[in-house]
Amino acid sequence: METRSTSHKRMKFGKLKVVRRRLLQQYEQQPFVSCLAGFYSCRWKRYQRERIEPGKCCCNLRECMFFPLLVAAFCFSLVFLYTWGEGKNDYNSFDWYNYGNMGYWFLWSLVILIVAAILFAYVSLLLVLAMCLLAEGQRLYLHWSHKIGTFLVLGFSIACLFALSILWRDHRKTVRLSFQVTAPYLHIGAIAIMVLLAWPVSFHAIRADKKVTQMIIVGPYLAILLFLFLIPLGMYSPCIREMGTLGPKPALIGHRGAPMLAPENTEMSFLKTIEHGGDGLETDVAISYDGVPFLMHDDTLRRTTNVAEVYPNDTGKAASFFSWDALQKLNAGMWFLKNKPFVGMGSLSKADQKQAKNQSIYTLSSFLRLADSHNKLVIFDLYRPPEKHPYRNLWLRKVLDVILKEAKIKRHLVLWLHNSVRSFVQSVAPGFQHTMGRKAPIEDLLKHNIVKLNLVYTDMSSEDIRKYAAANITTNFYVVNEPWLYSLAWCSGAHSVTTNAVHLLKDLSQPLFLMTPQQYSIMWILTDTISAFLITLIFFLQWWRGKNFSCCPAEDSNSMIENGGSYNKFKTELSSMPPVLA
Repeated sequence: METRSTSHKRMKFGKLKVVRRRLLQQYEQQPFVSCLAGFYSCRWKRYQRERIEPGKCCCNLRECMFFPLLVAAFCFSLVFLYTWGEGKNDYNSFDWYNYGNMGYWFLWSLVILIVAAILFAYVSLLLVLAMCLLAEGQRLYLHWSHKIGTFLVLGFSIACLFALSILWRDHRKTVRLSFQVTAPYLHIGAIAIMVLLAWPVSFHAIRADKKVTQMIIVGPYLAILLFLFLIPLGMYSPCIREMGTLGPKPALIGHRGAPMLAPENTEMSFLKTIEHGGDGLETDVAISYDGVPFLMHDDTLRRTTNVAEVYPNDTGKAASFFSWDALQKLNAGMWFLKNKPFVGMGSLSKADQKQAKNQSIYTLSSFLRLADSHNKLVIFDLYRPPEKHPYRNLWLRKVLDVILKEAKIKRHLVLWLHNSVRSFVQSVAPGFQHTMGRKAPIEDLLKHNIVKLNLVYTDMSSEDIRKYAAANITTNFYVVNEPWLYSLAWCSGAHSVTTNAVHLLKDLSQPLFLMTPQQYSIMWILTDTISAFLITLIFFLQWWRGKNFSCCPAEDSNSMIENGGSYNKFKTELSSMPPVLA
């Protein structure tokens, strides 16, 4: 009888120890959880938080409806950040487009990139906080200010993606091209995210009280994981190739010279291209009112000269309506130092700054003589003068006279692009390398003696490049500024590229992301194997923790413990315990 009484007391004291331990766990200081809940919910006090039974619903109905919006904001902001980031190759074109609409120069492309990065970091932090709170078994409650921020991120990202799809449709082609070089590394990143998500998923799945709930939690996770494991089977990249099959490095043609180092279409710009080892020079040719071919890209002189200071009443006047004497009075370099037209431009030396300040509009004749003296290829766009211009119908003959009679450049250095009078040009100036600005059937190209294609880089296709190369027709792509895009052109077999960044691309000794199929297979298998092991280990640890947790039945203390509560309640409950437990 006495033994039974002793056993009963020990059992009672054992249960009281469990109660005390659970009370201590309920009211103990939790600085990590406090920080999580504070930043996510603005609930810094312990009594403000509510712990949930893992496997049950993590939040109330309103929060359940809002959480998918948070996930959507993360996804859309990620897509836009990647899309805009990969579009850096065309930032100058974007800023130039805005200049034409707004009338002043500003690096809007950089501002958008910074804003997109900040918004993505913000919504990513919210999502990470939510995942950590779920892993800690805390009920989710997003503060109203964060909800407003989430709506702003979601609206901004969707609006920007929609605007890109309408105003810059070719940008989608740029993103698709980028996948050909970044997909293997995006795959690794996606797998890493799935490994991190394994902790909260397994935490709630293992402790779910129903098999259906477990399947709802684990099923989608495993389906996405399996898809990611197998997606490399459908990947294609020209930079994954056998050793020894890579073609020669594409030649570099300076787009308006070296416009990241000097004012575009000036003597200094072309000299910088030559200095950095460029293989050719590209420019734009207009005709002055008195018949002098000169170099100018824009219709007006407003962006690249000080016409507003010298001729303030003629800022909107077409460049071709100025006489050569009037054009010579303009400065073509000060704008470059003032506006800094490219993102990431380095600072110029004092000597370069002084030289840039003194640049003037360059003539076609001087340009051709410079190229000929350094044995550089030349390619140029010809702009027909507007109506009522005295040389509107004589402009091509004027250009040919400069090429053949004044500059007398070696003819094989000229890549003749203009298509309207090609037969006439071939008859009066044999020896030019005739170039087509669009894709066409090989038979038509050979019929017109075309030896090169000059294509926008979004038309890049390794299959088409090989097809044209088999017919001895080379390909040039414009405008290629980013190393990843140049690497893709190299791997695809392009013969040359037109670029603003000769000084950067010349230093590439091999394409970025280049690897053999065997190397990629090893990377793929290792990624999948290691991630599968880590995910399995995480699920096992959660199962083991859940098993130990279930050793102390909850019903023994449910009648004595209530969720929530205050410090005073805890103190009262402790004070009622027998002294022997202390």
